[in-house]
Amino acid sequence: MIETNRLFIRPFVSADFNDLYEYLSDPSIYVYEPGEPISLDEAKELVSQRSMGNIFWAVVLKRENKLIGHLYFEQLEPKERMTWELGYIFNPKYQRKGYASEASAALVEYGFAHYHAHRIMARCNPENPASWKLLEKIGFTREGHFRKNNFFRKDERGNPIWFDAYEYSMLETDI
Repeated sequence: MIETNRLFIRPFVSADFNDLYEYLSDPSIYVYEPGEPISLDEAKELVSQRSMGNIFWAVVLKRENKLIGHLYFEQLEPKERMTWELGYIFNPKYQRKGYASEASAALVEYGFAHYHAHRIMARCNPENPASWKLLEKIGFTREGHFRKNNFFRKDERGNPIWFDAYEYSMLETDI
């Protein structure tokens, strides 16, 4: 477990399903993310899956003992490059309070110290300034703008709805 002033960053536990459902059932979460709102049963299954892995980290607000978001942190292939990808989704009720940047910065620091990462990267949609400003706030550098390089959804005719992405990174020498 990682602890900050206001947060615990820990593995998922079965009791997290209601809090996870609270924000992953909200359609606004999926504007810049793949997927669609989930059911309570799907939240239970997700929590079960995530509690058995080490890619997703629960972010818990200490004073409420409440899951307010989660982080994604996975080593990319080839492993010899020692590169991890960071991602984050937070409950809209807890956004714009600095929790996501506090949690992300703590996990990045942990990744360099405990996984001996060389590089940690993240991608975000240029139309999502909250995301790219978070990355800049915690010390990431914008490395590129990828044009129409990915899609999560298709239009009514089955054509991909392409979007751009910024790529950010931090190197072990940046800290």
